[in-house]
Amino acid sequence: MANILAVDDDRDLCTLLKTALERDGHTVETRCTGADVTSSLCRWADCILLDIMMPGEDGFAVCRRIRAQTEAPILFLTARTDEPSVLTGLGIGADDYLVKPFRLAELRAR
Repeated sequence: MANILAVDDDRDLCTLLKTALERDGHTVETRCTGADVTSSLCRWADCILLDIMMPGEDGFAVCRRIRAQTEAPILFLTARTDEPSVLTGLGIGADDYLVKPFRLAELRAR
């Protein structure tokens, strides 16, 4: 299965993602800030789930920073639903964009 890195300042969501995805057989690491996303984690991850609205370094900045370090798919999980945010996320290197609240079945499918 996959190594998944989930980055979100919502600790409850991180716990939910970790529990659900590990139940599916994946290995999941969670981080609550963009500053906690290291080069070694990026190289380890087969897929990166990334929130946009986080304190400090936001998800857009994290995506820009790590895209050069990894070819792993980056999927934004965010409450930002406006079209400019979606286009920015995809334009800076994200592979997909899923709006909160989302269904776990949809996340699994993507």
